Amino acid sequence: MMTQPTPQSIWQGFHWSFFINVQGLIISLRRFEAQLALGNLDQAQTELSTATKLLLASGASMELAGSFSREAYQMVRESMTPPQVRATNFSGLMSWEHAALMQIWKRLRPIFATLPNDLQPQHQKFIQAYFSLVDAHKGVCEKFGGTTDGSLRFEQNSAIATLDQFSLSRWQLIDPTHSTISKCPFSYKH
Repeated sequence: MMTQPTPQSIWQGFHWSFFINVQGLIISLRRFEAQLALGNLDQAQTELSTATKLLLASGASMELAGSFSREAYQMVRESMTPPQVRATNFSGLMSWEHAALMQIWKRLRPIFATLPNDLQPQHQKFIQAYFSLVDAHKGVCEKFGGTTDGSLRFEQNSAIATLDQFSLSRWQLIDPTHSTISKCPFSYKH
């Protein structure tokens, strides 16, 4: 007989999956950068395509992490506060994966601004996959009260408003010329 997974195990398991996908994303983007520096556009295209798929997988992991009721989330949220964790402002922003991803995106910003035309279609798919991840993250936050409630780290603003601010700054890194999206992605659902 199979037992139902607990909300806590769902949350943790799919966040682990999310971080594994982000680790793969970091590797793919580093390989993309190296192949581009060598002038190997075919291999750079492959790496950017892989990075796109990993962004989509990250979004799916995020969406699945919230596959339980809003009421059950209260116990999950409590597990991310003291005394269960040391930090009073627990967040995925504290992970080494987040720091490494931001570091590579900052390094790639000028490269993304001057991509060869052959890579532009895949770059557009990469940006769209990023916004798919953003939508998945926002969807989980909305489900659990993030339109009015703050996150553990930023309680003074709604979690959705905070996510929009972060998403905008990350978009500036990976699409510095805004050439891949015809209008502001924060004014509509993608």
